[in-house]
Amino acid sequence: MRRFTRLFHDLDATSRTAEKVAALVAFFRDAPTSDAAVALAMLSGRRQRRGVTTTLLRAWAAEEAGLPDWLLEESYAAVGDLAETLALVLPPGDDTSEPLGLAEMMAGTIEPLAAASVEEKREIIRAAWRRLRPEEMVVWHKLITGGFRVGVARTLVARALAEIAGVDAATMAHRLMGLSTITPEVYQAVLKSDSAGDDPTRPYPFFLASPLEGGVESLGDVRDWCAEWKWDGMRAQLLRRGAVRVLWTRGEELATEAFPELMAAADQLPDGTAVDGEVLAYDGHALLGFQSLSRRAGRRSVSAKMMREIPCVFVAYDLLEADGIDLRERPLAERRRLLEALGLPCFVGQCERPASGDPAAAAGDRLFVSPCVAAQEWNDLAAARATSRGRGVEGLMLKRWQSPYRVGRPRGDWWKWKVEPLEIDAVLLYAQAGHGRRASLYTDYTLGVWEGDTLVPVAKAYSGLTDAEIAEVDRVIRQTTRERHGPVRVVEPTLVFQLAFDGIAASSRHKSGVAMRFPRIARWRRDKQPAEAGRLEDLRALLSPAVEGGSS
Repeated sequence: MRRFTRLFHDLDATSRTAEKVAALVAFFRDAPTSDAAVALAMLSGRRQRRGVTTTLLRAWAAEEAGLPDWLLEESYAAVGDLAETLALVLPPGDDTSEPLGLAEMMAGTIEPLAAASVEEKREIIRAAWRRLRPEEMVVWHKLITGGFRVGVARTLVARALAEIAGVDAATMAHRLMGLSTITPEVYQAVLKSDSAGDDPTRPYPFFLASPLEGGVESLGDVRDWCAEWKWDGMRAQLLRRGAVRVLWTRGEELATEAFPELMAAADQLPDGTAVDGEVLAYDGHALLGFQSLSRRAGRRSVSAKMMREIPCVFVAYDLLEADGIDLRERPLAERRRLLEALGLPCFVGQCERPASGDPAAAAGDRLFVSPCVAAQEWNDLAAARATSRGRGVEGLMLKRWQSPYRVGRPRGDWWKWKVEPLEIDAVLLYAQAGHGRRASLYTDYTLGVWEGDTLVPVAKAYSGLTDAEIAEVDRVIRQTTRERHGPVRVVEPTLVFQLAFDGIAASSRHKSGVAMRFPRIARWRRDKQPAEAGRLEDLRALLSPAVEGGSS
């Protein structure tokens, strides 16, 4: 546990990639195999089971520390991180006790918590407190509450293990993909052999695009680039290998059970095929939007009713494997040619219909190829991008024809050229303190717009202001608070912010009737009074008929 604790704090203390990789290499080289396997699962973002509620944990910690509940809550509000707060207020454990390894700690305390009664949980936790150092408590608290996060990307973990195993990082990233469990035996196999091809369910590491921040002219000749629509769906890989048909999301989640119609449609693919693409909610006439799709994603089972209400398709834009052969090192132009040779229909959705006039969207079609957007010059693509919102897409993807299919987000070959965000002026209604270094500042904002003479909440925003602006807004919030509801302050409506968002959908789950996608503050409108803020009808006017039909 102490070795893993040092790794956690080393990773948390630096933003330098080389230092993070060095810390990971040092840990995995020295750690026992059992500890290394558990650490790899944690650092790979595996879903953790919560062993105890934070409510119980706070109550027991207050009792153990001899503090009134209100004082512990005030301490939590000041520190901003529960794991750190408890480590600060609890008496340190016995430093002379025999230290437990990470795997021992997992098997002896964290795993038993899941099935224990409340009293048994309390005794397990109290026993652990009395043998852990404060710095160990921080990590342990995060583990038992399911809130363990550390600032290290999976690609860095792959780089570190690649260095130990003596292979390239891309090979290691592939070995690590799709591992359902990481036992000591699995960990050893990852280091010693190229086991990626042994599991027919294993996907490939995803190649991610970077936002295009400058002008497209800097990319050179438009003919060197493949342009595609940037679909508003769920990135995924669809695999057919022998009797196996699986769907993997970009977050390495198996989504096979959530989309049974796509699994049936996968029989159209030849054996030994892996395609990269997008799952879209589409009713044969219009895209239903991400809000509708999100109602299906992550489900263990899907009813026939939901499948009728939210039919889904898979739109492929890359071929990663054909006849069991890995194609990722071949140029996109070749992979695209082989993809089109599969004979899947071109997806039209709200885009142009194929030259033949065939809509290629019959009710039985579930697998499609994403169309390329033709252009003779960059102005042609700029004009196409300007129509994105009307098509229900987020802009364009630009991919270099000669690019291989890489791992992670290397810059230069794939770019996402999104449309400018939608915007509306909104009024600050509620505020809540942040976390970590911003725990003493009000940084989490709820903003609203006018409906008649009433301000209606429409979005929460957590980013967009400078540190100086946050400090100034914090002072205004404290001066204009009129009510408090737990950690939330209700403020006088005095501040107006320009709210940017990528999309909007009708939603029965929100009081306003609309849900924004990725809302954030674009700027502080010091030049406007609250009465000049936007209105709810302005937001509703942005809803397309297709999106309204996909309300959730």
